[in-house]
Amino acid sequence: MDNPRPEKVAVVAEVKDHFANSSAAILTEYRGLKVGHLSTLRRSLRESGGDYRIYKNTLVRFAVKDLGLDGLEELLVGPTAIAFVDGDAVGVAKALRDYARVNPNLVVKGGVLGQSILSAGDAAALADIPSREVLLARFAGLLAAPMQQFAGLLAAVPRNFAYGLKALIDQKDGGGEPTTAPATTEE
Repeated sequence: MDNPRPEKVAVVAEVKDHFANSSAAILTEYRGLKVGHLSTLRRSLRESGGDYRIYKNTLVRFAVKDLGLDGLEELLVGPTAIAFVDGDAVGVAKALRDYARVNPNLVVKGGVLGQSILSAGDAAALADIPSREVLLARFAGLLAAPMQQFAGLLAAVPRNFAYGLKALIDQKDGGGEPTTAPATTEE
């Protein structure tokens, strides 16, 4: 068997490095997309924290095999590009979904999140998850709601006491009978 060319070894090392340093990677088929469309897609993915790369499938197979990501090998058929994610995978998945709505030639094949292999459906489901900021805001709201209810209860105690006291004073001033009978003393 021949020794691989240094250029190919360098590409395999680069791909392994991208997979190792990314929080996720989403594989797409880009058949039929023009260079201008790919540039637009790359720009939108960069804004979402993604880096869109095209490598030869055979070289990517070597990299994923070395990394133990065997489930990705079956996705490496046809013209494949990889969106490597730096940070939140949801933003990149949304950018790919939004772009695919306008350009049906872009097809999401699947990907990897951490060490978990994603199917095309899993990758599409990522796009439906609210962003990290929205989830954090919802969580903060859930934490704050019981505290707000408790504060409302604490504020109600003196207010209700004041209403009761005022009603008692009004009753005495109006000449009405008190609700409890006064104590009588026998002589």
